[in-house]
Amino acid sequence: MDMGLRERKKRETRQRISNVATKLFLARGFDEVTVAEVAEAAQVSKMTVFNYFPRKEDLYLDRHEEIIEVLTSAITGRGELSVTAAVRRLCHELTAAGHPLSGADDGVPRFWSVIKASPALQLRVLEHLRDTEEALVELLGGQRDPRAWQVAGMLLATVRSVFLANARAVLDGTPATTVARRRKHIDHAFDLLESGLGQQT
Repeated sequence: MDMGLRERKKRETRQRISNVATKLFLARGFDEVTVAEVAEAAQVSKMTVFNYFPRKEDLYLDRHEEIIEVLTSAITGRGELSVTAAVRRLCHELTAAGHPLSGADDGVPRFWSVIKASPALQLRVLEHLRDTEEALVELLGGQRDPRAWQVAGMLLATVRSVFLANARAVLDGTPATTVARRRKHIDHAFDLLESGLGQQT
């Protein structure tokens, strides 16, 4: 089996396990479902589940690696754009596409209700934010660079504010397709960021 096919099968297995787990969590609540039940429903072993998802929480919060990947790609592939301009563009693109990472998604109310009911998931969200910040720090100058920490922290806070603004609008009953067409809140957030960091960052 060539590496391309092998990797594709691994991705498909990972997604299938996550989809099964999410369905169970939405139906019964995160804390009421065991990893063993997920494994049985997905027709894999419990060990296989943990091979793909080190923590039970990651079965539900399965887009963490994707978040880091899209942020990293936006920054490394920015060309002549500043870092802030590149991430601003990314937020516009994700929102316009109604991507789940933008918060402009009709699935937000159900997804968020599971997180609100589980302290374990809430803690894991905070851990993922820390990991994302550290990944940005490495990209922007490294652990020993104080400015890298400052820029990464403010950049991540701005991205998060855009996500939360979109998600809150959906939670308040605005159709995701309407939220996806909104742009002013994104530019306002990044204008505030750039006024503090400077447009060359």
